[in-house]
Amino acid sequence: MNAQNRTYKLCTTISALLLAAVLLPNLFKVLDSSAQAPAVPPAAAQTQAQVASETKEYKPTGNPMFSHKFTADPAPVVIGDTLWMITSHDETAPNGRLNRNFRMRDWCLFSTKDMKTWTEYPTPLSVSEFKWDGTHTAYAAQMIPRDGKYYLYISTNGNGIGVAVADKPEGPYKDPIGKQLVTPAQCFATTHSWACIDPTVMIDDDGQAWLVWGNRKCYYAKLKKNMVELDGEVKTLDIDLKDMPFEEGPWIFKRDGKYYLVYACGNPEKLAYAIGDKVDGHFEAKGILMERSGNCGSNHPGVAEFNGEWYLFYHTGANGGDFNRAVCVDKMTFNADGTINPVPFSKEGIFGAAEQPKK
Repeated sequence: MNAQNRTYKLCTTISALLLAAVLLPNLFKVLDSSAQAPAVPPAAAQTQAQVASETKEYKPTGNPMFSHKFTADPAPVVIGDTLWMITSHDETAPNGRLNRNFRMRDWCLFSTKDMKTWTEYPTPLSVSEFKWDGTHTAYAAQMIPRDGKYYLYISTNGNGIGVAVADKPEGPYKDPIGKQLVTPAQCFATTHSWACIDPTVMIDDDGQAWLVWGNRKCYYAKLKKNMVELDGEVKTLDIDLKDMPFEEGPWIFKRDGKYYLVYACGNPEKLAYAIGDKVDGHFEAKGILMERSGNCGSNHPGVAEFNGEWYLFYHTGANGGDFNRAVCVDKMTFNADGTINPVPFSKEGIFGAAEQPKK
């Protein structure tokens, strides 16, 4: 080895030793800090923290109730001292513009104890939960409790009615049967693809649960006590509609021994109502409950008695039209003979003038 090579080898060795002297202490520090780092919290704890951070409060002061997102098809249910409300969700178009068709992939959930402050929860259910659905469109839904469980009946755009179940009102909800509860084929009196939509459910005083739904024809069936199977055949509801044709969005409830069916009537839609002596009819249409509301061709009623008052929930196009809808609420009053007074759309609603988030 000549002198030049010896000099090169010596310089290379010295450089390697200097580099090691610099890097090794830092490497030991990294290894030590990794050993002392706290454990990553379990996924469940992360989920709970995320849920808490995503829960928000709003204080509506007018109709529409909410302006931070588009909501439609309100479905209220009173559980104890709380009114819960499921809505469908008109998503904003990807370009940020208003939708020109239905873009609906999940449902929204709100609650209140006083009709003044409303809590919004993380998404309780997405249409992707229903593997049998091929439409990817989350239409109207309604939730009801029974025996410590919470059942959410949903519809999609022409692929039937499904059911999901949860252990608490806020979910999450899961499909317990993996198939449609009601298939389009069971809507025997209609041939158009979207006939099997808009479920409403009630449990009568004798414990019998009923499911009612439909578009252009109103269908009904009994539910078994497990709430996830039909009990008997599907039938069409016997209604004397007079000049108030049934379009869609039925809502059934009971008051003072009478059964009420509120529904979307005609096109563009108004809200009408009928009264009967039994859940399965005969019903007789009594009048128009609400004229066309706002700049929207559709409407969908939801009725609830809460803290001694009756409320009619509905939607308008006040936030952007037919595919960018907005949930509203007004009080509903009855006459001595059981008929309902008309409910005019109001900007003030039960509040006063535009929702403000609670700080």
